Amino acid sequence: MKKILLQLLVVLGSYGAIAQSINDPFFEKVSYIGAFGTEDWTAGWANWKPQSTSYPDATEIIEGEITTNLVLDANKTYLLKGFVYVADGASITIPAGTVIRGDKDSKGTLIIEKGGKIFAKGTKDKPIVFTSNQAIGSRSYGDWGGLVICGKAKINVAGGSAVVEGGPRSTYGGNDDEDSSGVLSYVRIEFGGIPLLPDKEINGLTLGGVGSLTQIDHIQISYNGDDSYEWFGGTVNAKYLIAFRGWDDDFDTDYGFRGRVQFAVALRDPNIADVSGSNCFESDNDGSGSSNTPITSPVFSNLSYFGPKANSSVTVNSNYKRAMHLRRNTRLKVYNSVFTGHPTGLFIDGTAAQTNATNNDLVVSHTIMSGMSNFFASNFERSYFFSTDKKNDTLALNTLLLITDPFNLDAPDFLPLANSPVLKRSVWYESEIQEMNNYSDINAFPVPFTDQLTIGLNSQNEGLVNIQLVDISGKTVYTDNQYVLSGQNYLTISSLNLQTGVYFLKLSNTLSTHIIKVLAN
Repeated sequence: MKKILLQLLVVLGSYGAIAQSINDPFFEKVSYIGAFGTEDWTAGWANWKPQSTSYPDATEIIEGEITTNLVLDANKTYLLKGFVYVADGASITIPAGTVIRGDKDSKGTLIIEKGGKIFAKGTKDKPIVFTSNQAIGSRSYGDWGGLVICGKAKINVAGGSAVVEGGPRSTYGGNDDEDSSGVLSYVRIEFGGIPLLPDKEINGLTLGGVGSLTQIDHIQISYNGDDSYEWFGGTVNAKYLIAFRGWDDDFDTDYGFRGRVQFAVALRDPNIADVSGSNCFESDNDGSGSSNTPITSPVFSNLSYFGPKANSSVTVNSNYKRAMHLRRNTRLKVYNSVFTGHPTGLFIDGTAAQTNATNNDLVVSHTIMSGMSNFFASNFERSYFFSTDKKNDTLALNTLLLITDPFNLDAPDFLPLANSPVLKRSVWYESEIQEMNNYSDINAFPVPFTDQLTIGLNSQNEGLVNIQLVDISGKTVYTDNQYVLSGQNYLTISSLNLQTGVYFLKLSNTLSTHIIKVLAN
């Protein structure tokens, strides 16, 4: 007789438990978790093969200090030489389709200083491209600097101002949380990220004290030699971000960053990671974990992270550490997200961060982790992640996510399949299911059983329920449709003849889904 252990995974719950932070009007209230529903928003402007892309030779040089408004010409290709500063009161306007190449020898970098502005408004058909000046076949991580934007929003550094990381002269921070540094839309940044000195790196996109009236959307950072994105304080919001084959962290937040980010995807190369430890999220209040205010408290929603370990047979760089490393008194919040294929999933590091998690000031909610060697750094993270109000889940294999081809480094397809567990699962979807044909009080018995299982459930209305039993490889080993009546129902599945192992029992209709994890010993 096989022993079957059942754990009910609550997929749909009480909408009243949603934190106000995720009800902000900035967020589009979608029904799915992860970055993608039925639309691939990367199509048409993202580039998964920049190493082999032919770019025109540079015809004009940009260097030194820009002190008056500069408008570039999309018919020309530009070369950034050295640190190029857009000074206070000046702006640089970059038309759609413009290509700007970074000089390797002089570590070309574009820095927008406090009071300066950038207007880089690409389009889906004509994105703006910052890329290496090296020839095809010679491009690599850190060929040039990157894009640095400094604003006047609040940071938590003593005195309210700091010199930006990476070597430029520029300072960031102030008292204007609604400051505008301009627009970045449909922009690709490729092969940037230079470590000038230890802990003094230029990231793909560095945002220091950038204010909320700055527009940032549809950005792809590829092959970056340090963090793809790093926010140092500020309040800027962003949508539709891609971090592709980065070196260090994908999304790094500190020094009091309080912005909101929705729809972001990161895809990693299993062979490339940084000696400092590569993570998807790294988040600190500051370097010492102080209580300096404003506290780092960004809100991320609908992020999909496809880590280096597509399956258990893939060997990854030993410098990969955690999908989420939340430490040093951070109060980061992440909702409606998917993290896959990392050596360790969640690490809430230190007493201050753990206290924030216990108090719900640090939040991970409505999130799935899959295909991790270790899902949790300790029992604290395990207990936190599986607390009933968080509505989180783990899947043993990435294939159970039923996402088309997300680990393909040459042509990823991030769209979920029709029966993917990421669909109809978001924190906002809960507000709608109260009027749907929802199931509750689900249980399965007897425990243990041999080849027959009875499922008890309470249904609000009459209708068909689809029953599927899926093995750990993602193969459906049993499927049936049975009719339920309003009220208490008992459904029986028999002749299972299960092998020992983990199974997932899915009960669904067109409106809602519940999953029961089944472990056969």
